[in-house]
Amino acid sequence: MKADSGGEMRFALRPRSAKEGILLGERIEEQMSLVPPYIESLIPYQPGKSAAQIRAQYGLTRIVKLASNENPIGSSPKGIATAQAAFHDVQLYPDGGLSLCGKLAKLYEVKPENVVVGNGSESILANIVRTFMCDDEEVLTAEGTFIGIYVSARSRGVKLVTVPLKNFRFDLEAMADAITPKTKIIYLANPNNPTGTYFTKAEFETFMKRVPAHALVILDEAYCEYAEEFEDYPDSMTYRLDNVITLRTFSKAYGLAAIRIGYGFAHETLCTNVRKVKLPFEPSVISEAAGLGALDDTEFLTQTIETNRAGREALPKLFDELGLSWVPTAANFFMLPMESEEKALKFSSELERRGVIVRPLRAFMLPHCVRITIGTAEQNEFLAEVLRDVCMERA
Repeated sequence: MKADSGGEMRFALRPRSAKEGILLGERIEEQMSLVPPYIESLIPYQPGKSAAQIRAQYGLTRIVKLASNENPIGSSPKGIATAQAAFHDVQLYPDGGLSLCGKLAKLYEVKPENVVVGNGSESILANIVRTFMCDDEEVLTAEGTFIGIYVSARSRGVKLVTVPLKNFRFDLEAMADAITPKTKIIYLANPNNPTGTYFTKAEFETFMKRVPAHALVILDEAYCEYAEEFEDYPDSMTYRLDNVITLRTFSKAYGLAAIRIGYGFAHETLCTNVRKVKLPFEPSVISEAAGLGALDDTEFLTQTIETNRAGREALPKLFDELGLSWVPTAANFFMLPMESEEKALKFSSELERRGVIVRPLRAFMLPHCVRITIGTAEQNEFLAEVLRDVCMERA
């Protein structure tokens, strides 16, 4: 640091001499040695390409992003309206989500103490891992599920145990077999991201009978609104088990992905301890207000589900017509398995070059697969045009 003419101390951004440059380099190496190996080995999350990036890269005028499972019809109008109104209070600190916890508790007929909210369900997931995991304990989940659990476990430096999917579904029997005395957290996503598959009530009930008292089950239901029409889908709020933590989000069905607001339900003792770890003013005033408004927007939610249902029925006919393999889904996306990782990457690139952004799934431990979000009727028609073009070229 050095003092400027006013006496204020500032960091020197560049070395002032060759000698100082050498010392600075040595200091950086010393600082890097302080980074735990499990942090240094982490690969930062890579979001999908944006429409602006594709437009600049290929000079396209029409681009449809079907890579991130975002709501194709937009955002909850009531959620946006309450968020905008909340800007009048941004000089005030948030209440830590108390208002939203209260409204969710009333809606789901639980106590406010059974609810926790945060900056998206992924933030709550990370806080759960930080709260309950000890160094010698293990996280158990599947290969081919939400990346967030892999990152949270590895960033905590605990052992991550993964069980292969079976027919692109959680193999709950094999997962139960993999539970050990060191298993502390079991992560399940239902429906699963990125496969879109779900496990049934019977499968879940059988599995839970084999979960020991020392293990917590995180049941991530980020896509539950799309799956509730399936009669055998196990809505966790009908069980309310003491060792299950439910996670949900406003990012998907309510279209509030950019605002970052999610919530969870659990036994009050679990929620109390998670709150000790989460940031004291999480979520923001704007995020909480958006969530409060969105909960009242039943019209938008219905429109979202109906739009998704139409696409979920139409797209398989297109895939079959073009000879593309696809996995039945209970969510707002389809996963398409390819013959190899190379073909999956080429397929994604060819769609992208023509203005449709999809998601190759190497980071999800499914390198030979591609995920495509279900769009509006217009977006799906454009997808069909591009897919026919790509498949004709492949032939």
